Amino acid sequence: MRLAALVLAALVLAAPAAASERHPSQGELEGQLMCPICAGETLAQSDSPAAQRIKAYIARRIADGATRSQIKDELVAQWGQRILAAPPRHGFNLLAWALPLVGLVGAAAIMGLLAWRWTRVREPAPVPRQWALDGHPLEPEEERRLDEELRRFDA
Repeated sequence: MRLAALVLAALVLAAPAAASERHPSQGELEGQLMCPICAGETLAQSDSPAAQRIKAYIARRIADGATRSQIKDELVAQWGQRILAAPPRHGFNLLAWALPLVGLVGAAAIMGLLAWRWTRVREPAPVPRQWALDGHPLEPEEERRLDEELRRFDA
C-alpha cells in the first residue's frame, strides 16, 4: 500500500516536468541556443543562414514531437557545447554558475568587515609633550642637556 502511494506521489510530482518537456516552443528554444557563426547572438537574435537552418530543424523536431532535451542534445552533438546559451548545471560547468555567487558573497563579507572596521570607535592619539618628537616625553636629564645646547647656540 505504501509503495503504491509512493509511486503515485512520484508520478504526480513528475507529471509537470514531463509535460513541459513534451511541448517546447520554438521561441523558447531559440532563446536558449546560440547562433554557431554569430558572435554572442542567440538564434532568436540572428538572421544568418546557419541560424535559419537550425530554426527550421527545431521547427521540424517540435512537429515530430521531440522534447526540449532531445532537440538540445541533438544540436550539441552536431555543434558542440558552444551552441548552448547557458552552460549545463553539472560537472565542471557548474563553476560558471557557482563562482559569481561565491564572488558576490565574498565581496559582501569584505565590504561588511571594512564597514565595521571604519565605524569602530578609535582611541585618540596621545598628545606629545614639549620637545617630544616621537610622542614620548623627554627624561629630565635629556631636557637639561637640551636646554644647555640651546643656550650655547643663543650666545
